[in-house]
Amino acid sequence: MDTEKLRQWFFKNRRDLPWREDPSPYEVWVSEVMLQQTQVSVVVPYFKRWMTLFPTIAKLAEAPLETVIKTWEGLGYYSRARNLHEGARYLTENHGGELPSSSGELKKVKGLGPYTIGAILSFAFKEREAAVDGNVLRVLSRFYGIDEPIDLGKVQRKVWELCEALLPKKEPWIIMEGLIELGALVCKKKASCSSCPLREECVAKRTSKADLLPLKRIRAKTIHLHREVAVIHTENALLLRKGENGKVMAGLSEFPYFERGTSIEDALDLSLTLLCSLPKVTHGFTKYKAFLYPHLYRALHKEIKGYEWIPFEKIPMTSFSSGHRRILQGLSAAETQALPKKLIDLFP
Repeated sequence: MDTEKLRQWFFKNRRDLPWREDPSPYEVWVSEVMLQQTQVSVVVPYFKRWMTLFPTIAKLAEAPLETVIKTWEGLGYYSRARNLHEGARYLTENHGGELPSSSGELKKVKGLGPYTIGAILSFAFKEREAAVDGNVLRVLSRFYGIDEPIDLGKVQRKVWELCEALLPKKEPWIIMEGLIELGALVCKKKASCSSCPLREECVAKRTSKADLLPLKRIRAKTIHLHREVAVIHTENALLLRKGENGKVMAGLSEFPYFERGTSIEDALDLSLTLLCSLPKVTHGFTKYKAFLYPHLYRALHKEIKGYEWIPFEKIPMTSFSSGHRRILQGLSAAETQALPKKLIDLFP
């Protein structure tokens, strides 16, 4: 590979990102975790807000987990935020609040996998270290014409070795970041081969296979969920429950929900007055696509096992799962006569 062409292309075309210029190991860590499964345009404001609230690992470690989750709200995959928080506490207790520069020590930090470790060593510590994400897998599978499924472990190890081999001894981190940027801007799912600085050497370009590579195994089918959601209020509170530890929505608040056709009054053993329907919400998580059908109810206060009445004034500080946060936002579209004034005031 002509890495000099890639270097020149990168300096000319790289995006201006807040974590890019002379980043600290902490900034690399946070940005790379945020970028997992999330678009750059979405991450930028979250990264800036995070660094304002938690400018150091020590500040992150001492923050309540609820505050960390609330700051993360909207990015999804909340285990990432929990791992950052737990990792910060580990680093504060064991490494003086700093990320170590050793791969072996970085592996001990909660949530750090091979890619994130490679990114920290490459971009923050300027080491000759590969950081192979989905962008790099796509670029190199096309460049080398790899005709095996790219989501196989043995193929990913092969690509990792190819990536390590092509990194130059001088400023290898520039080429590493250039490969990631090339995948993000040019060698995307629909390749723009005419704009690629590596097109003359690329096997996929020469063999007209750019739109066929990389190959992937057939994925499991998406599971559809259809749920009735009960937004239940008294004069002063909303009924919520938190996701159980170890599950996808752990620590996040949600309204009571049940499979369609379930009697909500019987399920909760609670007398309800139906006020109105709310806008339907569709959202995806892991292998599921959930269709949520929310309705607004009024009820008298009654203790219900597994649920908690949260006062209206605490709702803005409460972290919701993404689908249920959208239901909450949909309350602003409900008939105003169906809502207590204290609840209406939450939606300026």
